[in-house]
Amino acid sequence: MNTFLESAGIALDAIWGAKLRSLMTVLGNIVAVTSIIAVVSMIQGLNASVKQAILNQAGADSFNIQQFPITRSDEEFDKVRNNPRITLQDARAIRRYSPLVSAVMADSGGRGRITYRDKSIENARLQGVTAEYINFSSFDAERGRLMNPIEVERTRPVAVIGWQIADRLFGSDVDPIEKTLQIEGVHFRVVGVSAKRGSLLGLSQDEFAIIPLGQFQMIFGSRRPLSVTVKPSDLALLTQAMDDATMALRTARRLKPRQPDNFGFFTADTILDIYRAATNGIFAVLVGIVALSLVVGGIVIMNIMLMVVTERTREIGLRKALGARRSDIMAQMLTESVVLSIFGGVVGTLLGAIIALAVSSLTPIPAAVEAWSVALGIGIAALVGLFFGLYPAMRAARLDPIEALRRE
Repeated sequence: MNTFLESAGIALDAIWGAKLRSLMTVLGNIVAVTSIIAVVSMIQGLNASVKQAILNQAGADSFNIQQFPITRSDEEFDKVRNNPRITLQDARAIRRYSPLVSAVMADSGGRGRITYRDKSIENARLQGVTAEYINFSSFDAERGRLMNPIEVERTRPVAVIGWQIADRLFGSDVDPIEKTLQIEGVHFRVVGVSAKRGSLLGLSQDEFAIIPLGQFQMIFGSRRPLSVTVKPSDLALLTQAMDDATMALRTARRLKPRQPDNFGFFTADTILDIYRAATNGIFAVLVGIVALSLVVGGIVIMNIMLMVVTERTREIGLRKALGARRSDIMAQMLTESVVLSIFGGVVGTLLGAIIALAVSSLTPIPAAVEAWSVALGIGIAALVGLFFGLYPAMRAARLDPIEALRRE
């Protein structure tokens, strides 16, 4: 330990004695670590935002049934092209069949205009739901209340609107509760306003309205595709509830044992897996390209350390003549290389975090600087210094003291 501290002290003295050269030496590491921290922080922020948006929409404690399963090619889609539509009868069949199910909701979605007096919002997201929607965690009312099951079953013209719809149409001076607005020209009474969900890549998650499914079908027609969302009585029973739902639908649709399912299941994890499959390769290539600059930084460190060995040949010869072992010389040179590289890593980490947070505040791209990414950046910088400092250190340790002392 004392030997290491002594080597570190000598290394720091050498670095401090040539401040400008030391800074230029680690410039490559600073740029590389800055890029890695900034890119990784933005990737982590984007992943967290997408995950939260998916959980807000899909819910972590439920699964969704749609007309088509996940398909990855035209050939796969051709096999399921003729799947029948999801119907309210399918939802009722699942509700009757499984004792593990606590709630079943049928819903349909679309886009439309929402108007209040002289203000309007185009292309807002509209969702029609059945009565049991109230049991799902993805629906909430920060102000007012949710539509009650009787209002939904009797197709009353009531709506729960998103935070941004309320803000844009009513502002901060008018309470939207019990006000009447128009959705595609049809009057609806606002009974609740959902909590703010934020935005994803600049796209608001708060421009929506939830209305009874019957009202939705009056506006858009009954041929709009439906989906069914199922909530098990316990999250631990999710897989068994999915099996029960499969059996209920196969029975209701009179599918033979050898016939494949003519519907698709989706969970929040399924959607997250699709997102990860689509983006992981891109992110890996992006980080890999940025990491190449670390190699350049390492080569610069190795070249400078070789130059340092040449400049300090007489000093190394004198230390060996006074009894320094090869391991002492190697420890000094390696410590100097690693300290230089870690200094670059620390500066690069700070700059990367600043850049990531600045991008997050000035653009729609989210960022999240996590402790593990900071440790990773500094740790990689230290390894680069250790690896690329090894050859110069070995060269210094192998110097003959007599020949080294003769060197001018």
